[in-house]
Amino acid sequence: MPAPFCSVQWAARIEAAECGLLDACARACAARHPDQDVLLREVAGGLAAYTGEGSPLNKLAGLGFGGELDLDVLAQLEAHFAQQGAPLQVEVSTLADPGVAQTLTRRGYALVGFENVLGCALPVADPPPAPAGSSIEEGGDAGTWLDVVVSGFQVPEEQGVASHEEFPREVLERVIADMTSAPGFRRYLARRDGEPVGGASLMITDGIAQLCGSATLPAQRRRGVQTTLLARRLTDAAAAGAELALIITRPGSKSQENAERRGFRLLYPRAVLLRQPG
Repeated sequence: MPAPFCSVQWAARIEAAECGLLDACARACAARHPDQDVLLREVAGGLAAYTGEGSPLNKLAGLGFGGELDLDVLAQLEAHFAQQGAPLQVEVSTLADPGVAQTLTRRGYALVGFENVLGCALPVADPPPAPAGSSIEEGGDAGTWLDVVVSGFQVPEEQGVASHEEFPREVLERVIADMTSAPGFRRYLARRDGEPVGGASLMITDGIAQLCGSATLPAQRRRGVQTTLLARRLTDAAAAGAELALIITRPGSKSQENAERRGFRLLYPRAVLLRQPG
């Protein structure tokens, strides 16, 4: 079954789920690192988070679906990020209030890229079988899962538009470990002949299954690892009552290609805007 037509109302629901994920991950970070300066601030239907130097969670998401953007609150966020020496990244859906992007660009935010939000209605029919010798386990040893996922992220795919972001391994290890400690996060480890080869995660918010944290060791790519991980998570998400599965990808990436082969379709892009400190 194809994903539903993505109306503004559906986009608002999806962006709210994105904010829910960001909130859960930031709170997990705060719980694991009580001395860390963690910021969470709601603004215009969106959520801003700061969880430490260089964190991929440092951003403002979900703007444009909850009323007029309060410039005083935005200025406070900009000042907080500037005090940390960090850029403020804002991700804006193309279905959000157009005035949001106009306001941001007038304040010096620069467009640095896009990301694609793809969706698939649940349940899906006939998930592909795992390749011979492959298996998927949920949970398991957290250290093994973290090492595989971070190692995969450290060597990005060459296909598609390059990301504007790079993160040191130690930052990814800390942040991903924090994220997966959030309530409701589910981890999956793929093995081939008993050896770990890839990992992924799943979180369900308000009937929306967010498929994230997917990575494969470079030497194991193009062997069906991510297809198998995707099929397992779609099955589990449907069994848990989710009605829509989401994947966020770089435009034109192998991840997008794999998702579209499994029935996902583009719901909308997000523009990624950045305001440098100072």
